[in-house]
Amino acid sequence: MKIALIGYGKMGHAIEEIAVQKGHEIVLRTGIENLEDFTIENVKQADVAIEFTGPHSAAENIMKCADAGVAIVSGSTGWLDKWEAVKNYCIDKDVALLYASNFSIGVNLFFEVNHFLASLMAKHEGYQVMLEEIHHTQKKDAPSGTAITIAEQVMQHIKTKKHWVNHISDNENELEIISERIDPAPGTHKIKYSSAIDDIEIIHTAHSRKGFASGAVLAAEFVGGKKGIFNMKDVLSL
Repeated sequence: MKIALIGYGKMGHAIEEIAVQKGHEIVLRTGIENLEDFTIENVKQADVAIEFTGPHSAAENIMKCADAGVAIVSGSTGWLDKWEAVKNYCIDKDVALLYASNFSIGVNLFFEVNHFLASLMAKHEGYQVMLEEIHHTQKKDAPSGTAITIAEQVMQHIKTKKHWVNHISDNENELEIISERIDPAPGTHKIKYSSAIDDIEIIHTAHSRKGFASGAVLAAEFVGGKKGIFNMKDVLSL
């Protein structure tokens, strides 16, 4: 498979290492230092584009890849206010788009555990729920896209929580997400249910970027040759 890497930072390098080990070819690498190479003609060389950039450029990058007729795997976070427009653009262009806030297989299994736990806890009003997330200081968005996904899952079941906030809150309708930026943490996410009697916690801690990169390559292998909108549940048959 021929892959275009849109965003060639630490994650892009990690993805390249794993992709090459699996026998794939990197035909394009674009980052801040060579934006002039990010052209539709160059993207067309690829079977799949893997996009890990930033919240201000992700939507435009995805649509450019769609213009090239190339399937896209995107892991950028902080841009989902444009999701509907970007999704519809890819549908109109008849290309595949696979988006995930986190490509780690472990995190996506963690999402399923979070769903199940929240459904159980919804029946017990004596518990208060909050989230914590820790990442490295170079992470541009807070809270993390993964934390937002976790919060949205919780709110599907805990109906007293109407929206999340990125600070400590005494408002019963607000779901707290506490963000910390500490080097060299790749990523830790914790959901905690507390009562006067006990606490229940589930935690996922990443040890390196390898899990995210491996999942992104797996997603690219899945989406190649397909049309439509996908996520990691499709990749992992969850």
